[in-house]
Amino acid sequence: MTTTWRHLPAPAREIADAAAEAVAAAHERDAEAYGPAVVRLTAADRAGLVLGGVVRLLLEETHPDGLDGDDVRRVLERCVRSTAAWRPDVDPHVLLVLLAGALGVYDPSDDDAPPDPAAIAGHAPLLVADLLAAAGRPLGGYLTAAFAEVARTELHD
Repeated sequence: MTTTWRHLPAPAREIADAAAEAVAAAHERDAEAYGPAVVRLTAADRAGLVLGGVVRLLLEETHPDGLDGDDVRRVLERCVRSTAAWRPDVDPHVLLVLLAGALGVYDPSDDDAPPDPAAIAGHAPLLVADLLAAAGRPLGGYLTAAFAEVARTELHD
């Protein structure tokens, strides 16, 4: 990881480090490193909020004219196909929840089987790694922007 997160408070730094570790393992398709990275990410409070912001930012950048249902389907299919070879337990429903959540259109009360935090933490880095590969960009700037959004939202709430 080339980005340092020393300027962040300890909880945010843990999210950044855990996310970077998990996304790097997903990018490398390193199943041995991915498991412990996901455990660490699961334990990081509010990591889902930050990674959801990263997903939204990546979707906005890679689809500047907006997303339609076909775009979402293509992102989902690409991620599942690229991940299934090394993570046969990839769950398309969890990835769809992550996509819908990042777009602000997911309501867990409408879901008969909403994914638990461990499933979210286990799938978010897969989606982020896939979107980063499609964008041809590193994670650091997106994490920084997602933290800035979270801070801005908390300041205004």
